Amino acid sequence: MALSNYRIVHEVPGRLRLRIPALGEPGCEAGALEDWMDAAAPVQEVRANRSARTLIIRYRGGDDARAALLRRLERFSSEPIPGYSEDGVREAEVAPMITTLFTLAMLPLLTPPLRVVLTFANVGSTLAKGADTLVHEGIKVEVLDALAVGLAAANGKLFTANVTDLLLDFGEFLERRTQRQSDRLLRRLLRPDPAMAWVERDGELVQISGDEVRLGETVVVGVGETVPVDGHVLDGLALVNQASVTGEDVPVRKEAPARVIAGSVLVEGRLRLEATRVGEDTTTARVSRFIQASLAEQAATQRVADELADKRVYLTLGTGAVVYALTRDLARLQSVFLVDYSCALKLGTPVAFKSGMARAAEHGVLMKGGEAIEALAEVDTLVFDKTGTLTHSDLLVTDVVVLPAGCECSETELLAMVASVEEHASHPVAQAVVEAARERDLAHISHGEVDYMVAHGLQAEVDGGRIVVGSRHYLEEHMAIGFEAHQARIDALEAEGKTLLFVGNAEGAVGLIALRDTLREEAPAALARLRALGIERLIMITGDRREKAEALAAELGLDAVHAEMAPEDKAGVIESLQQAGRKVAFVGDGVNDGPALSVANLGIAMPRGADIARATADVVLMDDRLLAVADARELAAKTMRLIQHNFHAAVGVNTGVLAGAVLGWLSPVASAVLHNGSTIGILVNALKGVSLDAEPDAPVRAQMRAQVRALEQVIEAD
Repeated sequence: MALSNYRIVHEVPGRLRLRIPALGEPGCEAGALEDWMDAAAPVQEVRANRSARTLIIRYRGGDDARAALLRRLERFSSEPIPGYSEDGVREAEVAPMITTLFTLAMLPLLTPPLRVVLTFANVGSTLAKGADTLVHEGIKVEVLDALAVGLAAANGKLFTANVTDLLLDFGEFLERRTQRQSDRLLRRLLRPDPAMAWVERDGELVQISGDEVRLGETVVVGVGETVPVDGHVLDGLALVNQASVTGEDVPVRKEAPARVIAGSVLVEGRLRLEATRVGEDTTTARVSRFIQASLAEQAATQRVADELADKRVYLTLGTGAVVYALTRDLARLQSVFLVDYSCALKLGTPVAFKSGMARAAEHGVLMKGGEAIEALAEVDTLVFDKTGTLTHSDLLVTDVVVLPAGCECSETELLAMVASVEEHASHPVAQAVVEAARERDLAHISHGEVDYMVAHGLQAEVDGGRIVVGSRHYLEEHMAIGFEAHQARIDALEAEGKTLLFVGNAEGAVGLIALRDTLREEAPAALARLRALGIERLIMITGDRREKAEALAAELGLDAVHAEMAPEDKAGVIESLQQAGRKVAFVGDGVNDGPALSVANLGIAMPRGADIARATADVVLMDDRLLAVADARELAAKTMRLIQHNFHAAVGVNTGVLAGAVLGWLSPVASAVLHNGSTIGILVNALKGVSLDAEPDAPVRAQMRAQVRALEQVIEAD
């Protein structure tokens, strides 16, 4: 529904208070409106008051951010983000406490019969919930609460019954509030920040937020701009860097009717696109669905905690029966029934998992649920795919090959000549060639005007002759320069995983320049830290030649290397390690890594990995750092230790309270206060979460937040 009918009641820089008459009516629930506005990038905090029909928004930015928020409000969608809309829940949680406070205030003013009636009317919901739980679910904590409150009321202790009911409602309110806070913390950390878009409207180009583009509209993308939507090319020709989406190191050529994916960046050229996926279909809704799926996956630790919590309800019930049989003291029995292990055990574990996921996201790591945290903490073997993992995508010139009968020049002269022409291009291959010439202090060679065909290659007059540089397709199909005679040399270079740049002239093939990715500088430090964090074996899988692979493995101190591996054989290596009793995590980034990621106990995908790899993985790195793998391991281990600590604390404190109740040292009210207090303390400790020994600084955090846009492709791979 549209929310154009609103009024700004009060405004200061960074804060808006709006009156919305429709708030609270069908189609405009408070929870759904909060979730809708909270997904906007500038929002820091949003609160909807259904009773006052007001919405308060705190945000970052100036007039542009304010205008964007008001436009988003007007486009409000009544469909809530899955799992987050809780319209009326907060009012429903507060209402019982208000009713109980009113009851306590009225008790001294009423006659004894009316006091009984008012008390049972107030605690009736607790009694009804206990009866319903007993019938449909068996003996749970709600049954104990109903027994404790009901016994006090039936015994004539009306004040105690009402105060106990108030404490139970207040404890439940704080528990739910803590859970909502952990959910919101996680969701805000993973909120996508949509790119700006130039859209053709009424014959003019208009710049709007990427999530405001409508289906079917024409979007224009220029050099250096991020593609804001999924779409098909209408016209234009461009080189598009899809590294954040598909993992391809080298930009790809795009022209009509090719598909372009949101998150890609234009390196050269210009495109006009027809938007085929827009707004919530490519950003907030898909991220929210993904997060909800992650939160819904219950870890084994959580399942064990739930089972133990349910068993301890019987312990409390049995203890109460024994106490009453020996003492015939209803007050003591009521105190025992108010001791409940299940709240802290059942709620503390999922809140700790959510906090761990949120803290991991701050460090550039997306954990797909508690199962991923639990599995990563148990891993003892890490298997790395080499390319794009132990190495990164910055290209480096490795070979300059002068082909026989090509030209009478040396390798140095060929590199200088190609670099002098390529400095007019901006794609990664050209930059790598220019950088190689600079490192060797090669002089610039004068040349004529450079002609280039976007996504194909360049040509220019050099020393009275025309040189052509580009892809093999360009030189052979467009310039009729053949390289068949040099196929063996080409095959050898490509077998080593190298990217080739082809050079020719009017006489034919001149030379080849081979490039490859480089070893990550942080790789040795990351591997050493992983060993310190309890990883026993570090293994590498690669399709490279064995000699080269073993040299790299020796340099990094790896325990084993599997070289010359076909893509389909990677999963077999993982399975053999598992059969030997190893808990294996696989780190990869390519399309052919999907099977290995699936077979491993835990799959970790690099940020520039192919979409299928990231969709298959249990952990996705948003920050292109190998050290992020170590960060993830440390956070997972600390989160599991926090859960164990909270578990022991919950059992210990509640056992102490139970002992005090059994011995008659604690009244029912004191028992309820101590129990609820311990539960809230454990939840707050779980919500606070864990931290790394070295926290990221502000620039790193900002970079991580910017890279979160790439998560769109994790959620739903085509």
